[in-house]
Amino acid sequence: MINRLEADRRPKRDRSNKNRPLIVATLLLFHVPVLLRGQETVAESTQSPTAAPEGIVSVHITLDEAILRARNNEPAFAAAVAASRVSSLDRSIARATLLPNVTYHNQFIYTQAANGATGSNNASTNSLSIGSAPRFIANNAVHEYTSQGIISETVGLQQVTAVSRAAAAAAVASAELEIARRGLVSAVVGLFYSSLAADRKLIVAQRSSQEASSFTALTELRESAREAAHADVVKAQLQQQQRVRDLADAALQVQKTRLELGVLLFPNPLSPFTLTVSPVPAPLASWTEVETAATRSNPELQSAMSSLRVSNLDVSSARAAYLPDLGLNLAYGIDAAQFAVNGRDGVRNLGYSATATLDIPVWDWLSTQHRVRQAQILRDAAKTTLTATQRRLTAQLDEFYAEASVARDQLQSLQVSAQTARESLQLTRLRYTAGEATVLEVVDAQNSLTNAELAREDGTVRYETALANLQILTGTI
Repeated sequence: MINRLEADRRPKRDRSNKNRPLIVATLLLFHVPVLLRGQETVAESTQSPTAAPEGIVSVHITLDEAILRARNNEPAFAAAVAASRVSSLDRSIARATLLPNVTYHNQFIYTQAANGATGSNNASTNSLSIGSAPRFIANNAVHEYTSQGIISETVGLQQVTAVSRAAAAAAVASAELEIARRGLVSAVVGLFYSSLAADRKLIVAQRSSQEASSFTALTELRESAREAAHADVVKAQLQQQQRVRDLADAALQVQKTRLELGVLLFPNPLSPFTLTVSPVPAPLASWTEVETAATRSNPELQSAMSSLRVSNLDVSSARAAYLPDLGLNLAYGIDAAQFAVNGRDGVRNLGYSATATLDIPVWDWLSTQHRVRQAQILRDAAKTTLTATQRRLTAQLDEFYAEASVARDQLQSLQVSAQTARESLQLTRLRYTAGEATVLEVVDAQNSLTNAELAREDGTVRYETALANLQILTGTI
């Protein structure tokens, strides 16, 4: 009986083996073009896949163009620019306090006359009668006109210190502007490469979805030829459904990242644009070059040093309150009972007066001492900030360089892994077509290729971002 059963089965196996070459050839013709299209799509992944609507021109955006557009549109950066310009004007204002001020002073004073009488004699002629004298002895006449040009200046240590402090504050504002610029560049770099990674992952999702659809058709064809079980079709369909969902998520992520970047770049965030980058990542500079550039042009370090200088000048300004101030005043013009160059009896009203005032502080209930103490406390805090900035700069420099170095070394390995996974999928599909592999092996090869391609895109973005962060730290971008 066993021999008869084996005899009954043998013709069927023979018929299957006779038809297998035709089936294999058909399946190869069916799925090889799909794989080739997937490879071409991945090879073109250096540009955004999103097409612009018909009639609307898509703008090609490089990283430098994105940074330039963001500088013109970002309000926080505009506020930093305004603060820097205001600080420069403060320095000019402080310098002006050391120069004499000129004022053209005009005044009319009416004073009640003594004994109710009125009079208008010039007090400088000594011809005032008792009846025309003013009742308030602080004034010179019942009618008094003042029209004088006044030059005044105050000389003291506080005024001199204010100029130096304004210059130091301007240096702080300039460093803060550079910090704001680098922060904006960092944000643009992050959004730029995130959007680029989303575009590339969308291409991977499209290829993966096409591959899953092709494999589903392959399993259905093998099932119809009685070369595979229906379970293979079910497994392939589940894989295809998952890839369709992944494709929808990838398209949504592209839309989100493009909108976030569009807010920084365009007046209308919905404006179409295409991201353009070099297909070859930039090389990593040597450690010596990076360390030299970071130490020479780090705005955070410059800001901390300028802030410490401001604090030192605040201490000097507070101590200057212990010293006297010299006030100089020169007036030339009219101070008479008539608004005229020449008064009565041929008296000439034009004249001048000069005063010099020296104010010596004696007692202010320890207010100056407390202001000095306040300035010293803030100076100590500024010293702590400077040392912390130096430590953080050293740590960030080492951290960013190590990150860029590791990402660069891994990038080539990720590219090789993606190529190997693609070849593995091709071979596994051929083996499955020939009946030498299971559907689980094909699905595993598909997942391996998708994961390898996604890891390659993540590795590319990781290196580009790490390199950009290092360039931002050193001021080369």
